[in-house]
Amino acid sequence: MSFNTLKLLQKQQQNILEIWMKNQLSDDGLREDLISNEDLRGQSEELISALVTNLSKENLEDFNSDSWDPVIEILGGIAITRARQGFSPRETGRFVHSLKEALLEVLQREIQDTKQLFDESMKIIKVMDNLSIVTFETFIKGREEVILRQTDEIAEISTPVIRVWDGILALPIIGTLDSSRTQIVMENLLQEIVETGSSIAILDISGVPAVDSLVAQHLIKTVSATRLMGAECIISGIRPEIAQTVVHLGIDLSNIITKASLASALAYAFKVLRLEVRKSSLVNKANNL
Repeated sequence: MSFNTLKLLQKQQQNILEIWMKNQLSDDGLREDLISNEDLRGQSEELISALVTNLSKENLEDFNSDSWDPVIEILGGIAITRARQGFSPRETGRFVHSLKEALLEVLQREIQDTKQLFDESMKIIKVMDNLSIVTFETFIKGREEVILRQTDEIAEISTPVIRVWDGILALPIIGTLDSSRTQIVMENLLQEIVETGSSIAILDISGVPAVDSLVAQHLIKTVSATRLMGAECIISGIRPEIAQTVVHLGIDLSNIITKASLASALAYAFKVLRLEVRKSSLVNKANNL
């Protein structure tokens, strides 16, 4: 890029910003529900300022140059923010693409020589294409961070340890039980056993769609870990199809207490702890009134 073109872009910075803002505000996909026009203008102004300031003849052919760091840092921050805010990849890509359109429009207006216009435009296109790649890479990284955080939060929510009675814990499991989730289940259950001093833990698998050999091994590991903490573990929610699958696979659960329902497991836990639940006479009298 010639020195004159660089000076031109610096001189036309405000004009480029206005054209860019016009392109973005006229886009049918503008997400005013996710970002205000003021914030959009602030992001645009910050990026175009960094781009025009750091653009030089030397770094046009070397996108790995340290001189690009300020631009990449700003653009990366915008991409990650948009990933967290819920923008789509296309909407984020349009942010950079509309800047390229604004830059090319200014060059077309100001440069009369056809060959020079073509050469300078190709250089701008190359720069903006590289920035688009940076945008998508950073956006994907930000989206992955969001997904991982949401996965962890869902895993925590889907494995709650409930204190159903003094000395009795229940952990209803919903969904597939894999290695990572088994680790969360064990950690939550063992921590709760320590904090409450409970002696019985009920693992309810009514919400587990299917039990194969791998799921069974995860359950056995959880039971073993619970016993090491001095508590007895009961598995409830054994449906007929699960029982048939376990037998068909030859999985040995003979040394583990299993019950068909959570109610049955709770009744067994009461029996072990020598607890008895009965209606009071006051309730019986009220029912007879």
